[in-house]
Amino acid sequence: MTKKKVVLTFPAENIEQPITYRLVKDFDLILNILRAEIHEEETGRMVLELEGPDKAIEDGIAYLKDQGVDVTEAARDIELDIDECVSCGFCTAVCRPRALQLDDETRELNFIKENCILCGLCVKACPLGIIKVKF
Repeated sequence: MTKKKVVLTFPAENIEQPITYRLVKDFDLILNILRAEIHEEETGRMVLELEGPDKAIEDGIAYLKDQGVDVTEAARDIELDIDECVSCGFCTAVCRPRALQLDDETRELNFIKENCILCGLCVKACPLGIIKVKF
């Protein structure tokens, strides 16, 4: 079983369609909706964790694209300027999934993209404003 986090961007004409339901029914995937913003008659975005066999995830993503849904890896939607970071740790204090951690020995900030759910709490916590989430 593999887990993969993706960001889905739905076109306005597909917002009311049960597209994610089809991922469960037709592809036997386990879904975990981590974040969603859907506005009536506009585009919608969703951070989704897919779990299942590699082939089922691949087929499910192909189905989404066939439906006009834009699918990108979740980690692409976060920008962190590590060169400007002073490793103050403010972001690590609010990062519940532990995607941002300070190394115990070097005290440098580490970003573990697999853990990130794009919640955006780190953006507000960073005093230097060097973290951006495109969601």
